Amino acid sequence: MCGIIGYTGGDPALPLLLGGLERLEYRGYDSAGIAIIEGRKLVIEKKVGKIRELVRSLWGKPFSGKTGIGHTRWATHGAPSIKNAHPHTDSKGEFAVVHNGIIENFLDLREDLKREGVKFKSETDTEVIAHLIARSYRGDLLSAVLETVEKLKGAFAFAVITVHEPGRIVGVKQGSPLVVGIGEGENFLASDIPAILPYTRRVITLSDGEIADLTPEGVNIYDFLGNPVTKDIMIVPWDIVSAERGGFKHFMLKEIHEQPKAVGDTVRGLLSSGEVLPFSLKEFRRVILIACGTSYHAGLIGKFWFERLAGVPTEVVYASEFRYSGSPVSEEDLVIGISQSGETIDTKFAVNMAKEKGAKTVALVNVVGSSLDRESDHSVYTHAGPEIGVAATKTFTAQIAALYFLALRENPDRETLLSDLMRVPSLIEEVLEKAEDIERVAEKFMKKKNFLYLGRYLSYPIALEGALKLKEISYIHAEGYPAGEMKHGPIALIDENMPVVVVAPQDRVYEKTLSNIEEVRTRKGIVISVGFEGDERLKKVSSEFLEVPPIVEDLTPFLTVIPLQILAYYIASRLGLDVDQPRNLAKTVTVE
Repeated sequence: MCGIIGYTGGDPALPLLLGGLERLEYRGYDSAGIAIIEGRKLVIEKKVGKIRELVRSLWGKPFSGKTGIGHTRWATHGAPSIKNAHPHTDSKGEFAVVHNGIIENFLDLREDLKREGVKFKSETDTEVIAHLIARSYRGDLLSAVLETVEKLKGAFAFAVITVHEPGRIVGVKQGSPLVVGIGEGENFLASDIPAILPYTRRVITLSDGEIADLTPEGVNIYDFLGNPVTKDIMIVPWDIVSAERGGFKHFMLKEIHEQPKAVGDTVRGLLSSGEVLPFSLKEFRRVILIACGTSYHAGLIGKFWFERLAGVPTEVVYASEFRYSGSPVSEEDLVIGISQSGETIDTKFAVNMAKEKGAKTVALVNVVGSSLDRESDHSVYTHAGPEIGVAATKTFTAQIAALYFLALRENPDRETLLSDLMRVPSLIEEVLEKAEDIERVAEKFMKKKNFLYLGRYLSYPIALEGALKLKEISYIHAEGYPAGEMKHGPIALIDENMPVVVVAPQDRVYEKTLSNIEEVRTRKGIVISVGFEGDERLKKVSSEFLEVPPIVEDLTPFLTVIPLQILAYYIASRLGLDVDQPRNLAKTVTVE
């Protein structure tokens, strides 16, 4: 989940590295560092904390080197500290490495190196890479890297530079993301595209088991055996303006407001792609939706639609659990991996395992050319654009748009259902116009320490998602629960200090949800409800009523999730927290 940036070219590397790190900070912000080749010397600067601490430490220092690497860290091995911050070097300070992922056998490698007399300065798994490359170096950096990767086990990406070959960077991808940016007389390496967008939109996406050898003059790609690999250059369809805040206080708020466009672009993109998938969902015994976090909640909603609109038995499984569940997957099953980045390692590994067992696999992703996209049999793309805020918002609504689109393909009323879906963006706009009302509610309840979120049917996953958003960015304990299950435990938590957020559109379970609200009120709970405009019954039994426009039952999640995203945002913002970069979290989870 760390961020890697590399540059070699004709300009001073430092400004480019720092700019790239700032755009990668959503991937990790425990510490940051850079390594630049200055003449025949490797200069390294590292700081604990966010990128701004590194920038401050470098202010006024003259750096003219034109090749360098940088890193922003999300700690796995070793607590956040200067000694554990990247880049890491060999004993002589001649090789510098930045790394994302986990070297699973690093303890064994570390012990082997210690027996050879190597002294370690950090607690990280990364440092072994630097020492191994230095030990293998005999005049050619690529050869030393090839020799080193043979010894490494795990999912990782790393970049290395050396004073012996100024102007050269070698990058390795195995499980964790890494892209190459192609420039004129300069080339780039990064964990994610936004880091290099100000400089180039020409990108090569590396596949697992590939090594990129960069100089200012060009880029060569090899496999782990040293064989040359031919790669296509992709032109990124969005620019850096799309990845910047555009006048909003936080990326998260910008991305909440981009949801009408994200949903509309996703639907239009799927319509323009023809059949989307070259088979019917009904050809399979069952569909298995595999995902993590917010994408898992999207899958729960997709399950309702797949079963009700398409008539296909559907399961939703956490990717981190699927690999160890022993589920009897076969060629009779369709497995859909849902991941905004396409790099979520648990999802990728779970889908690959299902593929090995014979299942047909589909990637539902927001990033064309991502690992999950490349390694699945087929792909369905959302068109949400880059999402920088760690807490997913627009990618969630884009994902459920894609899932609904897949479900309605199998329904005889497809045209009517599609017509209803096309109205969703304008209705989301109407909800966003009420943001100030929701901000007032956030200010009223921002000091509460616990929240309970309740919903039934399609609103249950929305309750889960609302609770997740609140806990992610405000650090307030929140629990999402099926409203009908409240009396089997959570009701014991309800008193006059407990805000209970109830998602209650006028759907098939509306009356039952109203009964659950009465159970909350009887225990003196504070009811914050989300429901349709003009619903006086719901408003009467609520302490606070957050309105959304009426919509057909199946599409209620698109609208009811918006007030919960806004509520979480304004609570966290009012508390003065870092909304875009909440503690302990990173945007793309590339470690198990």
